[in-house]
Amino acid sequence: MALALRCLRPLPSLLHRSSLAVVRGLPQAPRGCPAPLLEGCRQCVQHMLLSRQLATKKAKGKGQSQAKVNINAALVEDIINLEETSEDMQAVIEALKEDFSRNLNVRTSPGALDHITVMTKDGKFPLNQLGQISQKSPQLMIVNMTSFPESTAAAAKAIRESGMNLNPEVDGTVIRVPVPKVTREHRESLAKLAKQSTNKSKEALRKVRSKSIAQVKKFKNKVSEDTIWLLEKQIQQMADEAAMEMDKLLAAKTKELLG
Repeated sequence: MALALRCLRPLPSLLHRSSLAVVRGLPQAPRGCPAPLLEGCRQCVQHMLLSRQLATKKAKGKGQSQAKVNINAALVEDIINLEETSEDMQAVIEALKEDFSRNLNVRTSPGALDHITVMTKDGKFPLNQLGQISQKSPQLMIVNMTSFPESTAAAAKAIRESGMNLNPEVDGTVIRVPVPKVTREHRESLAKLAKQSTNKSKEALRKVRSKSIAQVKKFKNKVSEDTIWLLEKQIQQMADEAAMEMDKLLAAKTKELLG
């Protein structure tokens, strides 16, 4: 009994240090720890630190907005890779930025046609791999399909259905693409497309969040409920912040498009 008390006495002060310092500082595993010596201590410390963090968040949340969760990714790396989750969410944001930049512009330029996807009998290809795109005048773009004449009709269809308000005209292996005047109706149409694109990106973001939470739930019988609760909250918080960034991008794009 006296030996057990001597082993447990250092724990309260050690909890104020970093988790790694705690693990290194423990001379032996607490009595009853079912895991091997070093790993057992690490697991116990993780659970204690996360439980204390949970208690702090709940206490701060009483009567006011709840403080943000900020879990050290190293403490839970055996459960989920939070950095990877963050990278996946950021990739969704970057894809939305790219879509805004490439496809939603008031002034149509040859570069806007480059990555229109054309469905051919041999598969899907970017338009700029099938045809030579050039600007004939401010009001007219030309797509020369001489290298792949058999894909001319498919390319014209892809341009027409691109959502860019373009009405291509086919002349042999040449596709003429009149550039529409920038009307209020056209601006509003682009703003609606920006909103639709943002909603699709948010759906992709929700999939990343759901996948990550499902990964955490796999450990519900192996770690404490407090740990699961904190991780789910952390992931939701990351998703909320990503969605807020998307809303800011949409607001800025809408302002640009509507003038």
